[in-house]
Formats: sequence, C-alpha cells, structure tokens
Amino acid sequence: ETGRSALVMDARHLTKALSDPPYVLGLDARRWTALLAMAHAERLTASLAWRLDGLPVPAQAAAILAEARQASEVQRVQALWEAEMARRALAPLDIPVILLKGTAFAAAGLDAARGRQIGDLDILVPRDRLDQAEAAMLAAGWEWVKPDPYDDGYYRKYMHELPPLIHRERDRMIDVHHTILPLTARVRPDGAALIAQAVALGNGLSTLAPEDMVIHAVAHLFADGDLAGGLRNLWDIDRLIREHSDAGDYWQRLHASSARHSLTPYLSRALRLAHHLFETPVDPWLAWEARRGDVFYLSRLLARNGWGQETRKILRFAFYVRSHWIRMPPFRLARHLWTKWRKHG
Repeated sequence: ETGRSALVMDARHLTKALSDPPYVLGLDARRWTALLAMAHAERLTASLAWRLDGLPVPAQAAAILAEARQASEVQRVQALWEAEMARRALAPLDIPVILLKGTAFAAAGLDAARGRQIGDLDILVPRDRLDQAEAAMLAAGWEWVKPDPYDDGYYRKYMHELPPLIHRERDRMIDVHHTILPLTARVRPDGAALIAQAVALGNGLSTLAPEDMVIHAVAHLFADGDLAGGLRNLWDIDRLIREHSDAGDYWQRLHASSARHSLTPYLSRALRLAHHLFETPVDPWLAWEARRGDVFYLSRLLARNGWGQETRKILRFAFYVRSHWIRMPPFRLARHLWTKWRKHG
C-alpha cells in the first residue's frame, strides 16, 4: 500500500471498525495508525476500545486502547460525581436535575456510555426556575467562565442555556440548559415537554426519556452546528436505538417526539445515515422523509484522511455557514458577528 492510498482514505475506515469489530483483524500497521488517528480526532478512541475488547490486536494498538478504556472510566466517575454535586446544590430548592448527553448515559447505565468521552456536565432545568438554579450554582462554588456583559446578555436573551460556569475548586464546567436549541434557531423544541417526559433514576437525578435522548442527539447533530464531531453523535444514536428499539411502541414514541419538537426531517436523515454507516436498525417508514442531500452529509461526516486530518475544506466551510444560517436570522447574525468582531478583532 502506498502513502498516497493512506492519504485518500476517509473515516469510513473508522465506522467499519465500530460497526463490525472483526474488520480490524486484517489491518496492517499503516491502517492501524489511520484507524487510531481517526478515532482520536473524532473523540471515539475509548468507544472503539470497548468495541474491540477481547480481539487479538497488535501490542502497540492494544496499549493505546487499554489506556483509552481506563481514561474513559475515570471520566465516567468524575462526571457522575459532578452530577451529584449539581444535585446537592439544587436539592434544597426542589429543582429537578435532568442530565443530558454523556453523563446521562453513564448515570442510566446505558450501552451508549461505554467509552463515551464526557466533558462538561450538561443539565436541563425548567426555564421558570433558571434564576434560582443560577443563584444556587453560584452559591455552591461555580463561577462564570468569561464574565463579559455582551456575551452574558446574548446568552440570556437568545440562547438555550446560561453562560458556561466552572467550579472554582474542581475546575469542572457545567452548562445549565432550559431547552436543547438556541431560541433564535429555526427549530424550537419544547423544553417543558422534554422535562415532563423525563425518567427519574431514583437518586434525585433524571434523564430524558429514551426517545428524547435520540431527539436531543439529532438536534445537536443537524440543527445546532456544522457537524464537527458528528460521527460521535451518530454513534450515540446507533447505541441508543439498539438498546431501546425492541420495545413494542418505540418507533411510534420516537416519531411522536420528533413531531412534537419539529425535528422529524432531521430524525429521518439521522436514521438513514446511521443505517448507512453503522447498520443501525431503523424503521423504514420513519427513515424515508427528506432524502435529498444525504451524500453531502455523508461526505462531511467522513472528511478525514489516513492521518486523521480534516479534509474537504470547502464542504466543511459550507456546513459552517449553514450552522450559522439555521441558528440565527441573517440580520441578527450579521449584527452579532459585527459586535464580536469589534470587541475582539
């Protein structure tokens, strides 16, 4: 194999290893290097490590994967402790603490948590309790990451969360959400409905309902960004669907949730792409809507070369522009970017 062929490889190499672990058994050193580089770039190394656990892999790769598994376990413990700290801060006010993303997966013991990289703690609280939650967090040792009057006002008026907070002693960040997409976005999910459907874990913490976890991942993937890190979101969707789709009314509940939050076309695309890349079991009827453009999304998701570097820069830029377009009306976006440029340019 030539260096050139490694260069033109894309991230389908990684998706094959995740969806079909025996795929890695025939890899040579160059392809192992490419696989690990892609996994690192997509923040999926520990997820890959758990998928390959028990398979005979080269010693150097085995060491890297073992270290990733160990690091992910440390992250899991830290994330759960941080969730408990948030619960303690808000418990006196009887504010429900609904965990989101990786911490939710870990707290609920889901398959999606295996190797899931967890950074900030994300929680969802009722919008009418946001001021009380903010005061409790500040009193418990969290403080603003970057105090800035413009950014503070912008978050409070237009965003789906408080400005980021970091704990002064533990150096851990928390994002306190009241819904799952910016208030300026074209799609407006119903935060109150997500909270009403939440599932209590029995320890003072809750998670979104199983179908709403998928809807949140779909919203984050397609309606709130430029698809950076998109393979990890799609892998979350695959894991969540595989764990819950055997329930008899699962697809009906998933469709009802996507309709409630105006995300059905996005869900449909997510199902098609997950099935294409990970062979995720999907409902064919639900995956049918709005098929045009899938090739561009696939190309964007797979834009890595054999060294894990980003490729397809024009396509990436197009999705970057799209991410701003769907998050904010053009005039408000122009004014926001102009203000930010004047402050920091």
